[in-house]
Amino acid sequence: MPTENTKGPILGIELVLLFISIFSIQKTPKSFLLFYYLWHFMEIGKKLFDFELKGTKGKMYNKFTFADRTALVLVVTCNHCPYARAYWSRLTKLFNQYEEDNLGIIAINSNDAEQYPADSFEAMVELTKQLKLPFPYLYDEDQELAKKLGARRTPEVFVFNSKRELVYQGAIDDNWENEHMVTRVFLEDAIEYTLDGMEPDYTEIPAVGCSVKWKK
Repeated sequence: MPTENTKGPILGIELVLLFISIFSIQKTPKSFLLFYYLWHFMEIGKKLFDFELKGTKGKMYNKFTFADRTALVLVVTCNHCPYARAYWSRLTKLFNQYEEDNLGIIAINSNDAEQYPADSFEAMVELTKQLKLPFPYLYDEDQELAKKLGARRTPEVFVFNSKRELVYQGAIDDNWENEHMVTRVFLEDAIEYTLDGMEPDYTEIPAVGCSVKWKK
């Protein structure tokens, strides 16, 4: 049976992991990031906030774009990170597998393109064409969406139920290097539970990936 969600303050191991993630980000004022994340971390059970971002095919998207979907997955990712690149095909497979069951997926790039030109909007457009992505890929140029989510890694996923309440955040699975060696499919499990109207067994699994590249 699904376990009860933790909706209180960040405690124990989650706080330790948060500190490690924050202090691993280079060239960013550490005291500011610590303060920001402790007060802007999106908790399980919180509702998705308003946003409006441009996709690589020229269309604008917001939280109502897929209002008819039973489950919505936001994936904070990017072009250049090897961890992020390893998961594009897996995300596409999940979308194709569960789209008919009413799943929506939106990928979002929040990285600073000035520091990492490979993550520019133009490069996103090319990647969309190259990979033939079946779901939207949005540009979070001012990084506000990533900040409100409390995203720390690329890739990092956020699963919302039909009421657009956050029910899972974190890792996609337990082996980014080799898809065939995966033993725990955290995101897929969360999707199946959410589509069935249930709460996932695990609501938070720390994401493994590159740090989000914040503006200086």
